[in-house]
Amino acid sequence: MSKLTTTARPYARAAFELANVNGEQAKWSEMLAYMAAVAHDPAMRAVLGSPRLSQQQAADLLIAVCAQHINKPGKNFIRLLAEDNRIPLLPEIAAMYQYYRADAEGTVDAEVIAASAIDDQRLARIRAALQRRLGKNVRLRSRIDKALIGGGRRCQCRTTSGQGRCPVHPEIRCQPC
Repeated sequence: MSKLTTTARPYARAAFELANVNGEQAKWSEMLAYMAAVAHDPAMRAVLGSPRLSQQQAADLLIAVCAQHINKPGKNFIRLLAEDNRIPLLPEIAAMYQYYRADAEGTVDAEVIAASAIDDQRLARIRAALQRRLGKNVRLRSRIDKALIGGGRRCQCRTTSGQGRCPVHPEIRCQPC
């Protein structure tokens, strides 16, 4: 596990718990995604990381840029991150928040990467198999990667057996997570 993940986890958990208390899970998803996108912008990273800018000034700048997309608790969250010099963690925090939200909602995101188009019927079978296996609602996306010769390149779910084959669909080769 990376140090970023370990450091970001308590902030993501706090945002998730605050969102749950106030019934604002979707709002916090939007706010964190926006804050993360702004904080991850190369020009903004350079400014926010400048030693000439105090943590308070960095927070004020980020709040000003995000003002139309965040509420008062979101502004306070930015101030908290700035106090602890954690603004650069916003992309990781947003990703972990989404994971916590999906887990609480009983959903999981999955992506099928194939060398050619997969028909809707087959995608439905893959989704159904994953739902049975994981016991959660699966939001399935698919995309084509012409660089693949055949099969899958990676598996983003935690269902691989370590044998190089997806246990849901043994004909699909994948790398264990």
